[in-house]
Amino acid sequence: MRINEALSKGRVEGHCEPAFQAVADQFIANFDDEEVGASLCITVGGETVVDLWGGLKGGKSPEAWEEDTVSVVFSCTKGATALCAHHLIDQGLLDIHEKVGHYWTEFASNGKEDTTVEMMLNHSVGVPALREPVKDGGYCDWDYMVQRLAAEEPFWPPGTRNGYHMMTFGWTVGELVRRVSGKSLGTYFREHIAEPLGLDFSIGLPEDQHSRVSKVLRWRPKKGEQPAPFTQAMLNDRHSLQYLAFMNSGKHKTDSTESYLAELGGGGGIANGRALAGMYAPLANGGIHKGIRIVSEDHIHRMSAVSVATLEDATLLMPSRFGLGFMRSMDNRHRPSGSMETMVLGRGGFGHAGAGGSVGFADPQEKLSFGYSMNQMGAGILLNQRGQKLVDATYQCLGYRTNAPGHWVR
Repeated sequence: MRINEALSKGRVEGHCEPAFQAVADQFIANFDDEEVGASLCITVGGETVVDLWGGLKGGKSPEAWEEDTVSVVFSCTKGATALCAHHLIDQGLLDIHEKVGHYWTEFASNGKEDTTVEMMLNHSVGVPALREPVKDGGYCDWDYMVQRLAAEEPFWPPGTRNGYHMMTFGWTVGELVRRVSGKSLGTYFREHIAEPLGLDFSIGLPEDQHSRVSKVLRWRPKKGEQPAPFTQAMLNDRHSLQYLAFMNSGKHKTDSTESYLAELGGGGGIANGRALAGMYAPLANGGIHKGIRIVSEDHIHRMSAVSVATLEDATLLMPSRFGLGFMRSMDNRHRPSGSMETMVLGRGGFGHAGAGGSVGFADPQEKLSFGYSMNQMGAGILLNQRGQKLVDATYQCLGYRTNAPGHWVR
């Protein structure tokens, strides 16, 4: 069924199978809330059942969000980075139980000698930030960042707790991909994942494609809105881990030519909902999509299993659950700022949210893949409420009753 509906902010276009009309209705309704420009794609059994886009690209002279518009999807990029590592692991080229020093000699220093590949993937390695200032433009200098991280003393003994590695995940895991494959992270992702699957997803976007990128519209807190503990710690203490992880960035600018070109595996990937859903489609369908095998079916069970869980993530200061590079359902709705700290999926769902609310995930039980991107950031550290409503509508269309247990159940 074709969708072509006028909004106060442009139009919504695309198509939606009748069984998922409630998802399309919610996507349109989000534009009456804070949505400015967005895209949404859902596949079931490898077939696209929802593919919508609409609104405005934003900026001083707003243009329509087109079918091929893309945007920075922030930490959804971690899912792409992790998938590159798993592609190597599944081939036997990278061993999750091996010490990182076997592949990256320089990293095995200053208390990180016993770090394993598994710890790099599950956010327990202990280098979620750098203590000393990052040089101006440092985030866009791969060699500089990996050298700094190799020399950094961990904030806790590796493997003893987990704390979300906001941007450093891209260099710790990405450098392993580079050391093992001999190719940069962005090149490896393009050659082994994006091009075979036909994904409009780049970790390092060529300059001739930059005109398609919708700039990020920053979230501004509303009067009386209670910030999450992470935000409070960041604002209150310039020496805190939270401040260092978020603010010690070498004056990095998300929407800049240098950032789009850089291979920022922790949060600089550029994609749209269709690309995110396409990346997770093989993981929802036994490792194969469009006749292309990305990983073995057995390996998907390893990828999706919970690897670490804690009542207080050292970085995010909230309960968190991670697999090997992927987020699992996290229900913190009972907390004062819980709506900012929550991503409720199906019980077997795994994927990754991005700052402000973008998300991509797979649910192998339903053979479901889901991708949502937008330009107007929300308040959430995980999903914003617009994105969660789309996820909720999707599971309801699939016959699920409730997410009260912290994940969707029939």
